[in-house]
Amino acid sequence: MTMADERFFHRAYARIVRIFWALAVGGTTAAFVFRGWTWSAGFALGAAISWVNFRWWKRVTEALGSPPPRARWAVLLGLRYLLLAGGAYAILRLTPISVPAALAGLFVAVAAVIVEILVELVYARNGALDHPDL
Repeated sequence: MTMADERFFHRAYARIVRIFWALAVGGTTAAFVFRGWTWSAGFALGAAISWVNFRWWKRVTEALGSPPPRARWAVLLGLRYLLLAGGAYAILRLTPISVPAALAGLFVAVAAVIVEILVELVYARNGALDHPDL
């Protein structure tokens, strides 16, 4: 990978993180304004889980090409979803937090990546290969 490629991917990742937090804060605020604190807390919980999962996937992709992980690491990698699901289930069953809002919050990382794809498509159509950070 060339230095230009590394710079491109670093910039794209930085934009995805900024878009993620804008969507998370905006969604949490909108949920509070239109549906109250139970929806706001649910969206924030879903966005937090989405962030943790996004960071875990980033670590997995950074580890590609390195020596294979130990068996213990592979087991922990698989158990992370059980831990997240168990924690979310307990919080949602024992509190009045909105389940639909939490499910919507889980898609914040996906939405951030889709927005980044759209940004890249706009710049590719304009022929700007090395566009400034947004």
